[in-house]
Amino acid sequence: MQRRTFVHRTVAAAALAATGLPALAQQGSWPTGKTITYMVPFPAGGTTDVLGRLIGAKLGPVLGTTVVVDNRGGAGGSVGSEIASRAAPDGYMLLGGTVSSHAINVSLYPRIGYDPIKSFSPVTLIGTNPTVLVVPASSPYKTLKDVVEASKAKPGGLASASAGIGTSQHLSLELLAYKSGVKFNHVPYKGSGPAIQDVIGGQVDMMFDTTVVAAPHIQSGKLRAIAVTSPKRIDSLPDVPTVAESGIKGLQDYSVLSWQAVFVPAGTPAPIIELLHAEIRKILAEPEMQDKLKSFGMQPADMSTAQIAAFQKAEVEKWAQVIKAANIKAE
Repeated sequence: MQRRTFVHRTVAAAALAATGLPALAQQGSWPTGKTITYMVPFPAGGTTDVLGRLIGAKLGPVLGTTVVVDNRGGAGGSVGSEIASRAAPDGYMLLGGTVSSHAINVSLYPRIGYDPIKSFSPVTLIGTNPTVLVVPASSPYKTLKDVVEASKAKPGGLASASAGIGTSQHLSLELLAYKSGVKFNHVPYKGSGPAIQDVIGGQVDMMFDTTVVAAPHIQSGKLRAIAVTSPKRIDSLPDVPTVAESGIKGLQDYSVLSWQAVFVPAGTPAPIIELLHAEIRKILAEPEMQDKLKSFGMQPADMSTAQIAAFQKAEVEKWAQVIKAANIKAE
């Protein structure tokens, strides 16, 4: 208990010092040189993994230690997140959390082994990424009203592809159905690649997909962008209206954002969280990181830890309602 109190006090004192984290590291309080683990609850090569490695490589030298990425994929990010939730709350475990692992999965899977809110404390929201509703270039539908009216008129509704059950593409569709009261025919695929090819080929009427995947096909003229799911229009598709701009009843507050964030186990001392938040924000502001976020189609995010907590809570509640209403079950 005495050692814990000492560490807490020295970290708090260092947080107030003008010399910042390097001096904290030199004092031997936190970190002590012990390796910090950055848990990525997805396989290597994905967005969460790439961001974790970029952040870790820059964060380690600032802290005077080493940050090692540990990939533990499975169950939409739940496996690695559960492991991270059980780590000591001492600042030596970071977790790359997403909308799946920290908002959707708790309602999608029967048991995930952790509470996305109570088991963690947010550190930084890295960025957000909306999906975009697309139709084949040959489609007669040019607006969201066209799509909704056509789905009303077609038995079973228009067919909409997705990268799989419970993905952001799927839930973008289900939220549209939930809020508009219009039925659609969900057609799940094993990944975005084959799904979007069938949309391009006209085998499926439409699809919500990430801007990273859809933008090249929009730019080439193979797909027509109908609407983006962000609250505001995005820089990469400035002429594409938001779903909320459609004027359709019930959709005025429609918003779907995939997001990437950094969490630590609940109980991690607040001064450590504050210092990690400040240093990671500095890293994310660097031109190299800004370029990487843009390459992923992500919009920069700048929230305090309290704002992230409120945002996450709202996300958990929103997706719980949608998943229950649509009776979505994980495969």
